[in-house]
Amino acid sequence: FLSHSLQAKMSRPVQARRLEGIDKNIWVEFVKLAATYSKVNLGQGFPDFPAPDFLTEAFSRALGGGSHMLHQYTRAFGHPPLVKVLAQFFEKLLGRDLDPMTNVMVTVGAYQALFCCFQALVDEGDEVIIIEPFFDCYEPMVKMAGGTPVFVPLRPNPPKDGKLMSSADWQLDPAELASKFSERTKAIVLNSPNNPLGKVFSRGELGLIAELCVKHDVLCISDEVYEWLVYDGKQHIRIASLEGMWERTVIIGSAGKTFSATGWKVGWVVGPDRLLKHLRTVHQNSVYHCATIAQEAVAQGFQRELMLYGKPESYFVQLPKELQQKRDWLVQSLDAVGMKPIIPEGTYFLVADISQFKSDVPDVPNSDEPYDHRFAKWMVKNKGLAAIPLSAFYSEAHKNNYTNFIRFCFAKEEATLKAANEILQKWKQEKTS
Repeated sequence: FLSHSLQAKMSRPVQARRLEGIDKNIWVEFVKLAATYSKVNLGQGFPDFPAPDFLTEAFSRALGGGSHMLHQYTRAFGHPPLVKVLAQFFEKLLGRDLDPMTNVMVTVGAYQALFCCFQALVDEGDEVIIIEPFFDCYEPMVKMAGGTPVFVPLRPNPPKDGKLMSSADWQLDPAELASKFSERTKAIVLNSPNNPLGKVFSRGELGLIAELCVKHDVLCISDEVYEWLVYDGKQHIRIASLEGMWERTVIIGSAGKTFSATGWKVGWVVGPDRLLKHLRTVHQNSVYHCATIAQEAVAQGFQRELMLYGKPESYFVQLPKELQQKRDWLVQSLDAVGMKPIIPEGTYFLVADISQFKSDVPDVPNSDEPYDHRFAKWMVKNKGLAAIPLSAFYSEAHKNNYTNFIRFCFAKEEATLKAANEILQKWKQEKTS
């Protein structure tokens, strides 16, 4: 009798409505596939080379010889040495005075920073404009907050001269972008440099977005985690530095991407107190606090970079140089076998056109799975090379237009990139023999 009554009680739905339709996650599936089959993993976005010595040494010092209080809670909204140095650094970058206690908040990676933004600033029925392709968590996070995502794609304009395409050739249509703004628009999410394309938005493009934000009184959630990873002499322009944008922009950054230490999960938000005070409310009622020792080590990393700012020995100068070389190797490898790369201006990702390889992957009649998903799965299982399908970075409405591309990560050791090249060369030989 008892067990029957327990079963009867368990029949009501347990899942909160806000989770409906957002349970699928590309990373869960493809990380598992890569772990099972890949010889070379160029899928997930993390370096397989070590973080810089000065950073790991700072961590060891904090762990061993540092104050025993570094093993305890620190200030909930950010370890004082870290928010102070971040404020100093961003004062330089933005050309304005910042209060470390009110204009900076430390989060558990950029991921939690994004979560705080959407939960704190987006209400039921608010519309949030997302530029496609987009980092895949933006859409479910907007929906969880009760908001409605509104998508606007970057549209490719291939060069006429047969040259390889660049991420700069993917552009917003100004009229199309303007048409997405309405009285229901609460925010736009900007990701520059953009994951997955590697596009670095130009001053003109940012000016267009800023003008629309000011005109419609819209907030900007600016995901700038790849701010130091720009190539070919390009410049990362911060939208908060444009006229009328500081008061309406939250800047998101990441020590994981900045210092090649993604597992530390130290992120931050920089912005006006009128916005950050609401993010602090979400933070204190969810995570509350981030690991003290990791924050201490990141603070020391930034102290070093502040002293070396703009100098050749700065890590922020050295890392993009190294990565640009790795990008160029992968571009050459892919181009040589006929997988057409789109040359990224920033980030550590590169998107490649797989049209010429379609004949390798058997067609599945009546399949509703996008072609690039099938291709990426087939490639990891049959060739041992892991990458991520590009359509995973698009909304349902647009994903079928972009199923001829996959995304590779080139923030890898030389040996990893060489092994990928060997797989590609062998594959090309098999195709031509």
